[in-house]
Amino acid sequence: MKLQIQKSTSETDLINACKKQHSKAQKVLYEKYASSMLGLCRRYVKGAMEAEDVMIRGFMKVFSKINLFEGKGSFEGWMKRIMINEALGYIRKNKAMYLETDIEVADKKPDFDKLSTELEAKDLLKMINELPSGYRTIFNLYAIEGYSHKEIGELLGINENTSKSQLSRARMHLQKKLLEVERIVEKKNTNHNGK
Repeated sequence: MKLQIQKSTSETDLINACKKQHSKAQKVLYEKYASSMLGLCRRYVKGAMEAEDVMIRGFMKVFSKINLFEGKGSFEGWMKRIMINEALGYIRKNKAMYLETDIEVADKKPDFDKLSTELEAKDLLKMINELPSGYRTIFNLYAIEGYSHKEIGELLGINENTSKSQLSRARMHLQKKLLEVERIVEKKNTNHNGK
């Protein structure tokens, strides 16, 4: 009997077929998750081609280790951990990860109510993506993925306090960027009202 894999196949059946190394199941699984996993990799690795390479290596690891997934918890969450580890490995290997130490402190906090009407999620994600590599990595791990500072320290081979200080600096950097946007919005509104 020939295995029939379709996009409507349940996730459990798809995973079981991948555990048996069925290439059609692997293709369907890849197509189902490639977009979200690429987005995840892009949060850590700036270059589009490099992020895609990381994602592909991540999928190769997913397929080679899929027998380790026991069905406890979310399969997508299990895959995300593999992708994150692959991205962090890329950063370490390419020494793109360095911890920054100096930053100007924002002189005041942004007015988030004003900014909420002007900023969209894509704008904020762009600001996060523009953070220096070390800040961006720790911010993503802590604020977006939900890792603790202890876990981040273990993942990156750094002290827990270093993780905390890098997160603090990332937040200050984002606050500074948000203040710049707020000033631009105020200037635009002043010019618009003055006409």
